[in-house]
Amino acid sequence: MSSNWTEARAQAVLRGLFDAGVRAADPLAVLARHLPEPPRKGRVVVVGAGKAAAKMALAVELAWPDVPLAGIVIAPHGADLPDPPARRRIALRFGAHPRPDASGAAAAAEILAAVRGLTADDLVLALISGGGSSLSTLPAEGLTLEELIAVNQALLDSGAPIHEMNCIRKHLSAFSGGRLALAAGPARVVTLAISDVPGDDPEVIASGPTVADPSTFAEARALVAHYRMPLPEAALRHLAEARDETPKPGDPRLARHELRMIATPLMALQAMAGAAKAEGLTPLILGDALEGESRYVGQALAGMARSAAAHGLPLPGPCVLLSGGETTVTMPPGGKGSGGRGTECLLGMALALNGARGIWALCADTDGIDGKSDAAGAWAGPGTLEAARAAGVDPRAALAEHRSYDVFDAAGNLIRTGPTLTNVNDVRILLVT
Repeated sequence: MSSNWTEARAQAVLRGLFDAGVRAADPLAVLARHLPEPPRKGRVVVVGAGKAAAKMALAVELAWPDVPLAGIVIAPHGADLPDPPARRRIALRFGAHPRPDASGAAAAAEILAAVRGLTADDLVLALISGGGSSLSTLPAEGLTLEELIAVNQALLDSGAPIHEMNCIRKHLSAFSGGRLALAAGPARVVTLAISDVPGDDPEVIASGPTVADPSTFAEARALVAHYRMPLPEAALRHLAEARDETPKPGDPRLARHELRMIATPLMALQAMAGAAKAEGLTPLILGDALEGESRYVGQALAGMARSAAAHGLPLPGPCVLLSGGETTVTMPPGGKGSGGRGTECLLGMALALNGARGIWALCADTDGIDGKSDAAGAWAGPGTLEAARAAGVDPRAALAEHRSYDVFDAAGNLIRTGPTLTNVNDVRILLVT
């Protein structure tokens, strides 16, 4: 290990790279340049949902101080700005994530009402970011919110990747899968999106409320069967009846829709790579869409770090291996656990590294919340597992029981940022010195 790489320095570098990625996705820094021209006549109605909704709405208000604005966006409870504008033109509502609640459903219905009855002269500006699926959960006709809450839990427990979960959500929703855009017709709809999904597929981000949906009821039914999801009878019946299919690509009702991607996981990783170079490190972006079971992704990344340390492959140290994407944690029936995708990936990685010298890592969610915990994620180094054991926590048993949070809490390695009010998914940093 290089003598000038102390644990304190490694921790500071890891955190600095993470912060650089979050800054690259800050709506206050990136949104304004993507705004369309305001309409010469007609109204501007701003709507949206997601973990970045509050900051995105504020960015619009700051960029258009003299444009008459109205509308509603839905943010997670507690995700308001610490110093909101004295006169907010875009109303802010709150919903729950990852388990939907009645306030989010009511806000989604309010948004639909706000865009109905517009004209071709009007502009609907849709601010969409990750987390919007849960925040805007509005049951399709014949379903209840309680039934969709049960569906959502089954999806989260299934281990299905996000695009498959959202296929099912869209076919049980009155809001997602292009239905918001249909309600806004014939107004022009411009969507500004912050991607939190592998591949930046707009139909997957927040279940695509303003974009065409190529998936079908038949695909949703097949996914439910494949994962043996215990959905409520009413939800199964709705999928089987297959009424009111989502609008498909080429639907003329969406002809006046335009999508602008303002921040993505790759943009965050590129900013992190730039910050690494400034620290004298060679960066390698492994990809922005790594998926799979969290612990196994962590094990694979640990193998790459070992190779870099021992053989200089895929590149010699000092270097950083960067990746993004959404891994999954498959919970057993009735399982609870502690932590989320990030800390479970990091724990799998730390166990595979087994205290290897000269390698540190950080796994965290750019929204500031890993799973349902109070942490964005955690960092680990050669002494982390021993520190956890000294505090009475068995890391291997914790991984088997999905208690990754407990390990890093015991070691003092959790990263707490609070809600960042943006979301470009998880990032993983491996520092090899």
